[in-house]
Amino acid sequence: MVKKVVWASFFGLIAAMLQSTLLARLAVYHAVPDLVLGIIVFTAYNNGIMTGQVTGFFSGILLDFLSAAPLGLNALLRTLVGALAGLMKGTFFLDTLFLPMALCAAATLFKGMFLFGLHLLFTEGVPTYTLTAPTFWIEFLFNTLLAPLLFGFLNLFKSLLLIEGRKP
Repeated sequence: MVKKVVWASFFGLIAAMLQSTLLARLAVYHAVPDLVLGIIVFTAYNNGIMTGQVTGFFSGILLDFLSAAPLGLNALLRTLVGALAGLMKGTFFLDTLFLPMALCAAATLFKGMFLFGLHLLFTEGVPTYTLTAPTFWIEFLFNTLLAPLLFGFLNLFKSLLLIEGRKP
């Protein structure tokens, strides 16, 4: 499991750098697809709760160091996303189109609502989305539409990302 988490976190780091550089230049209304979230969902759904949580935590810590968010915010959020996606393991057949889209859409909605809830508790310290603003919904659309492509790309590396004996 450790090797899978390290590889998934490495892919997450590459995706985070890609998001903050190249994709930031192509942003629409300052919305950028959250590729790291998709990687966590892929890893968690295919490997289960524990791998999802650990991958989410380490990917979140890496994002915390790359962003201006309070230390631990991304780690907490992505650990919860990894746990929730890991709970779904084995409940549905992983097709190539609709399930990746549904999983990433649900993860993005959870991310938006979780950050909004934390913002209500800690108004000054937590950056949030305005759920009625176009930025959140454009990111939601990006994450949902790019999910099949991201899952297809990550399937090319299933020997690195998936625990032996588990197929996507």
